[in-house]
Amino acid sequence: MPTTPVTAANASSNGTAEAIMLELVDENGTTIGTAEKLAAHQSPGQLHRAFSVFLFDEQGRLLLQQRALGKYHSPGVWSNTCCGHPYPGEAPFAAAARRTYEELGISPSLLAEAGTVRYNHPDPASGLVEQEFNHLFVGMAQARPEPDAEEVGDTAFVTAAELAERHARDPFSAWFMTVLDAARPAIRELTGDAAGW
Repeated sequence: MPTTPVTAANASSNGTAEAIMLELVDENGTTIGTAEKLAAHQSPGQLHRAFSVFLFDEQGRLLLQQRALGKYHSPGVWSNTCCGHPYPGEAPFAAAARRTYEELGISPSLLAEAGTVRYNHPDPASGLVEQEFNHLFVGMAQARPEPDAEEVGDTAFVTAAELAERHARDPFSAWFMTVLDAARPAIRELTGDAAGW
């Protein structure tokens, strides 16, 4: 994984990874504390801050990622371009740009806020729960992805019609349709009506 100032600040001095902390929030998205990442996702889940990124190419196709098989949560499923959690005190916009670079090796252009959505999605396979206050972002991917194999199994650019076919055929993350539907107004503004989103 590429090292950034935030990842460097969140690693221990002896090179071993420290526990990843998430920002707990109330129903209004106000920070109320922190929790360790895995603990926040154990049933019934603790409401925490998250983000979801949707990047498109010049043809209005959405960049999907397939989560790496080694991930402890939702391995091998398809999902939006990038999703994750800001570190405590990190702005969601900065976290979204950071993780997109860390996972896919690209820096989004024209990245814009697209609202928030709150959801509760249990993952039957792992027993983990996504209780999230999710900040949505849309933007452009103007470089070829160079995924980190520890994070991403595969990528694909898809049209709206191709996404519908793939979604009917392949496993997707439990939260995917919730965040996509919430981001659709901003997606349409970015891609135009002809793209069909």
